[in-house]
Amino acid sequence: MDLSAVRTFVTAVDTGQFQEAAAELSITPQAVSKRIAVLEKDLGVQLFSRTTRGARLTIDGQAFLPYARALLQAEDRAAASVRPGRRALRVDVIGRRISVAGLLRDFHRAYPETDLDVVTLFDSDTAIAAVRSGMIDATFRAVTMPGRQLPDGIETTPVFDEPLYLFTGPAHEFAATRAITPAQLAGRRIWMPGNMPGTEWAAFYDELAAAFGITIESTGPNFGTEHLLDTIADSSTLATFVSEQTPLVWPVGHDLRRIPLHNPVPVYPHSLVWRSDNPHPALAALRRHLTSTYPGRPDNGIWTPKWAQPVRADHA
Repeated sequence: MDLSAVRTFVTAVDTGQFQEAAAELSITPQAVSKRIAVLEKDLGVQLFSRTTRGARLTIDGQAFLPYARALLQAEDRAAASVRPGRRALRVDVIGRRISVAGLLRDFHRAYPETDLDVVTLFDSDTAIAAVRSGMIDATFRAVTMPGRQLPDGIETTPVFDEPLYLFTGPAHEFAATRAITPAQLAGRRIWMPGNMPGTEWAAFYDELAAAFGITIESTGPNFGTEHLLDTIADSSTLATFVSEQTPLVWPVGHDLRRIPLHNPVPVYPHSLVWRSDNPHPALAALRRHLTSTYPGRPDNGIWTPKWAQPVRADHA
């Protein structure tokens, strides 16, 4: 059905005359008559009865009118769903309970009028492909470049460096330690059943393990957070890594410990990734908010993978 003809029909009804409808639509009265005639032919009914005093709705015209209005409303909603500034900003986070989801919540508290559509895609490749295709507006990811070239038109900037903590049960050898260095974990078993090969987080922990001689174990099925907490609580040899911002709740009897790592502090590098030609105004607001709250990465005292470190001009 020709929606321009439907719009002409509704405008003619609302203005009361074809001539007024023509003025409203910036077309000629003859064009109004032609569009309505085409619509009547498509529907197989007469919508207006023409008299010397003008045109009046027929019974069929009266029956069609509410559906015609609904068609035009649906057209407007369909256009608004993809129009920058009218539709919700679609942002991907790895999980809704991790730190970058908190960054997005902070942004929404600062800009409560911004509609957000939060999605969770699996890995960096999937998320960046979704940004490139326009399926989402942005994603929070650890970008494993310059080891691999970003697609043309994709931009990224660091937004959060997340310090890691050692997470142990009460019987672990480091349970009573106030702080620990990564070098002290050499040869120790860090259990991470969610460390899927080929993901950006696996790339991070593989390089961390190689740098400090740590053994990362991803054996066994991943039964979720509760099973991980139960296993760590009962083990004297297994530990895992968590963030200070990781929201964890466990039974009092588990007596789990979150131990800071220092000298250096391993930090997981989160970046925002977006398409450079995306005009959504809320995306620009999100970028401004994140860059204004990011303190920058210190020159020393922390550890990040080589692919997360800036390329120096003399080595470019």
